[in-house]
Amino acid sequence: MPKKLKILVTGASGFVGRSFIQQFADRDDLEILGIARRPLPMPNYISLDLTHGIDIPFHPDAVIHAAAHVSPWGRKKDFLANNVFASEQVIHFCERNNLPRLIYLSSSSVFYQDKPQFDLTEDSKIGPEFINEYAATKYEGEKRVNQYRGESVILRPRAVFGPGDTVLLPRILAAAEKGRLPILDNQAGAAIGDLIYIDSLCEYMLKAALDKNISGEYNLTNAEPVEMHSLLLDVLSRLGLPAPKHHIKVSTAMTLATVLENIYKLLSIAKEPPITRYGISVLAHSKTFHVEKMLRDFGPPSVSMRKGVERYIQWKMQDAAR
Repeated sequence: MPKKLKILVTGASGFVGRSFIQQFADRDDLEILGIARRPLPMPNYISLDLTHGIDIPFHPDAVIHAAAHVSPWGRKKDFLANNVFASEQVIHFCERNNLPRLIYLSSSSVFYQDKPQFDLTEDSKIGPEFINEYAATKYEGEKRVNQYRGESVILRPRAVFGPGDTVLLPRILAAAEKGRLPILDNQAGAAIGDLIYIDSLCEYMLKAALDKNISGEYNLTNAEPVEMHSLLLDVLSRLGLPAPKHHIKVSTAMTLATVLENIYKLLSIAKEPPITRYGISVLAHSKTFHVEKMLRDFGPPSVSMRKGVERYIQWKMQDAAR
């Protein structure tokens, strides 16, 4: 029997990590082990806290580091612990285990500024100011990976969506259901944005783990920018959720979000404010990417935006019917 390629996946209880394992669990040529903090009744899964180090009897050929504290809001120490220190622990594990190929799931938010940005590339400016602690600490993680002595790839997916999503669309849909989703009046015009469907992202992750010709940094999208407001209205309509009715200027929304964030910080409230500057910025400002490098080395996404949206809506309807 040919040797199976061993892949360790961190963050295996999260949206991306768990989706990757489910998508490729039946591959005869792969042996996949998932690790994450949350206990789960999953096969080939170990519950552990990355910040305490990794001590497991598994010697992978590749490590996909998808674990992260993903939130537009939170305490700086939590982001540092889970996005920087945890990444250091993953690298230490790799260094003790014959330098397996390391795939780091970063984020396109490392580029974000509070303004429209078009045709961002892998060489676009990053920092020194970041839109939030999540973006800042994901970039710190990138810097740690770039010091790794083994082979490495940094992937920066943009706005991942699909069945199992816990971050992007659920926040927006929940706000719409409660009547709290406003229409942002933007002098710059309708926001255009890139997204990437989860199955396509997982296929890119596997290719990065298998193909030694792939290295460096990659921005990953569906290569189909969409008008964000129209996309959201379409999803809301097809799910039977109320469309937003109340208009608010972007500048006013930003002021309100800033005041709320300052109050939450002053009172040490751990819960995320009902609106954040990051959330407003994502909906108000265009973010598009030039992904020639992705298309050249990975090929086009296997699932189009249209099919991805259809699959997401079907999943939401089935989930609601349970």
